[in-house]
Amino acid sequence: MKERKIPMRRCIGCMQSREKNCLIRIAGYEGQLSLDPTGRAKGRGVYLCRDNKECWAMADKRKAIERNFDMPVTEEMKREIFRQLEALEDGK
Repeated sequence: MKERKIPMRRCIGCMQSREKNCLIRIAGYEGQLSLDPTGRAKGRGVYLCRDNKECWAMADKRKAIERNFDMPVTEEMKREIFRQLEALEDGK
């Protein structure tokens, strides 16, 4: 029987490739950002390490979210995404 390939994605904070299930997707669709824990929401997506706040800070410092979505991202939008990430991490 053929072995299944494990999907790999790159974190926009630390720039390391990891298994998709170790990362969390942020989806951008019609000018809105949303956290996408299922990985199936509409729109363009970027990935961040689930459990590493340093990656979140690096992505924010390098403006990786704005650059990857090619749209204006307000500070309020970013704060909301990071707040949702923290809530998701605390829920583990």
